[in-house]
Amino acid sequence: MKRRQLLQSAAVMAAGAMLPRSAWANKAADTLNVPLTFGIENIDRYYNSVVDGGILARHIWDTLIYRDPVTFAYKPALATAWRWTDDKTLEFDLRQGVKFHNGDDFSADDVIFTLNFVSNPANKATGQDNVNFIEKAEKLSDYKVRVQLKHSFPPALEYVSGEWPIYPGKYYERVGPRGMGEKPVGTGPYRVVSLVPSREFVLERFDEHYKDSPKLEKGGNIPRIKARLLPDMATQVAELLGGGIDWMWYVPADQAEQLAQMPNLTVVNEEVFRTGSLVIDATGRSGVPALKDKRVRKAIAYAINRQEMIDNLVKGKSKRLDVPCYPTQFGCNAAKAVVYDFNVQKAKDLMKEAGFADGFSVDMYAWRSREWSEAIVAYLAAIGIRVNLQQMDYFAIRDLMRSGKTPITFIDDGYYRLNDSATIWQRFFAKAPDDQAHDDEVKAWVEAAARINDPAKRQEFYDRIIAKVTDEAYWAPLFTFSTNYAFTKDLAFTPNIDEMPRWYNARWT
Repeated sequence: MKRRQLLQSAAVMAAGAMLPRSAWANKAADTLNVPLTFGIENIDRYYNSVVDGGILARHIWDTLIYRDPVTFAYKPALATAWRWTDDKTLEFDLRQGVKFHNGDDFSADDVIFTLNFVSNPANKATGQDNVNFIEKAEKLSDYKVRVQLKHSFPPALEYVSGEWPIYPGKYYERVGPRGMGEKPVGTGPYRVVSLVPSREFVLERFDEHYKDSPKLEKGGNIPRIKARLLPDMATQVAELLGGGIDWMWYVPADQAEQLAQMPNLTVVNEEVFRTGSLVIDATGRSGVPALKDKRVRKAIAYAINRQEMIDNLVKGKSKRLDVPCYPTQFGCNAAKAVVYDFNVQKAKDLMKEAGFADGFSVDMYAWRSREWSEAIVAYLAAIGIRVNLQQMDYFAIRDLMRSGKTPITFIDDGYYRLNDSATIWQRFFAKAPDDQAHDDEVKAWVEAAARINDPAKRQEFYDRIIAKVTDEAYWAPLFTFSTNYAFTKDLAFTPNIDEMPRWYNARWT
């Protein structure tokens, strides 16, 4: 951290230390105040892809089944039972007696309309990868539905449990995505009582949330949640110390260490379902021919001291990463990866062999920690690669990346919290918009694996993918993320590895 930032941080901490207990008043108001890091223009989950939007969505809406955040086992939610009737067909028995926030009764009609609407490409749902394998949803009775897939798709239940919120069909048909964004209606444990798009969302406990909901197992007791946009981390820290918010996450390691000394705060570190990697344009679309050379990409991978970054910058429970996927995901077999241990001399030799002994200049785009980005800039400078750092917001970089204008991108991804590596291969290695490799052989393997139900045969394809992707150094995987959470002492909150804060399980103590 720069000296100026340290001084600012110290001043904020000193101010917080002098706050009277009365400044911590949100418990008395029965309102949990939390920050949003990214603006959510439309809270309709099918039309936003930001993490904050996903968090609020899980409070407002329910899915057919629920994945336990500790065991990863599937549990009944809006569906009480489910079954595969063949390789391409799922059937769900639906829960009776469920109410939407507007008073509508939940039934098969809502499931059918939601899934058929969002899986229709003409309706331009943002996360097409989450729904584009649906052929159609059919009503078998008022409380039984069949979902026909376009092809065998083994990880389907991961998507059902996380990325298929069910909407009130008649309401959604009438108001559409824009109307759902303005006046959200779900069956979840909280209902939206007011919102200002991109700035603030106020949620209240929904007393008619259905009995036996897996979201009620932990017995949360907070009546009201207020989430407001606070994109600047220093502002969030100041608000936490001043009582303006009760909870925050992604606290930088140095600030977390200082906050942990505050008597009115709890600081917890947890590894999360998110990884950081450098994505390298191997196609040449971005106008940097050097990156088309496999030896240059390998040199980049060898040049970065991952463990040093973890020990000094990332800290916490983060771990070194040698594969583009998250270690618990099905198919993520690190034993098949080509490993790039920190070796500056080897990196320099590869640069010389490729004809770039004097290095070259290149832009690198990043949206997360500037300190982390600057560390990578320094590592690459040591082998002659002169990096022009372009630090900007996620959405701007996403658009540039998809248009082929980012030579190197320092990305992080949470894979929609899906515990199957199919999500990353399909998104980044099957010539989808985010693919920077455009490898036809890898694409064929990705598509083949997505259509095989036999786990052993699927694993064979993923082993091939990992071996080639790492040998070609299309990516330079860096580390898993860990997150520092800071919250008031009178709040009982438990983080989970899937990086999905469950405020509906939080309690005042």
